[in-house]
Amino acid sequence: MLLAFSLAFAAGGLKYYPYWSDTGPGSGFLPAWLGGVMAALALLMLLRRPRAADANTPWLPSGEGARRLITLIAASVLYVALLKPLGMIVPSALYLAFVMRYFERHAWWLTAAVVLAASAANWLVFVHWLKVPFPLSPLGF
Repeated sequence: MLLAFSLAFAAGGLKYYPYWSDTGPGSGFLPAWLGGVMAALALLMLLRRPRAADANTPWLPSGEGARRLITLIAASVLYVALLKPLGMIVPSALYLAFVMRYFERHAWWLTAAVVLAASAANWLVFVHWLKVPFPLSPLGF
């Protein structure tokens, strides 16, 4: 699946965005290379798997691991669903806080500090510095 998604990502980058522009790398440059590197690593994983020491163990988790995986997938889907109504910063902060508290069991003070710092850095780099048009919340951030 990773190999297929990686190739689709690279192909999408090349199909919808220019690889090169008059001033240098275009907007399709990074997706093409990132997808290509991910595809190469996925292919290496695929070729290595039959020879691995744990080749006969199931690759899908069960029990507690399956519950954690489903919870993470559900949180990721909720994160994407909240991007349009709440903007980029708020759902990203909520997602990071959830992962830090639920999965990693970090203290509230550390979770709050990391979430605030990451949110501020996210806004500063992408919105203020690079002028990326993030989805905005109804409050304007």
